[in-house]
Amino acid sequence: MNTTLRFAGCLILLTACSHASALTPSPLPSEVRAFIEERRICDHFRGEPFEGDSPEQVERREFLLDSFDIYCAGTDKRLAALKRRYKDNPAVMRRLSEFEERVE
Repeated sequence: MNTTLRFAGCLILLTACSHASALTPSPLPSEVRAFIEERRICDHFRGEPFEGDSPEQVERREFLLDSFDIYCAGTDKRLAALKRRYKDNPAVMRRLSEFEERVE
């Protein structure tokens, strides 16, 4: 199979999957889904090592610190606010309880 046909097949498959997922409503509000995605990225960067003094390690540390500012700043307050807002929604509370309350 040539490359163009493979690409077209993949594109059709991805389009079909995105339409199917759009038809299936998520049990979580969009603001909760957005928080979960951002917080997972934050937690990923928090788990990255950043020791050392070589130029590459210093550059990596600066990248990680910038990433903490982008993805982690404000998440403690956002998590607390979402928990207050959705305290009567067991599905949301179950998902939000997966995250540490203090990461900043």
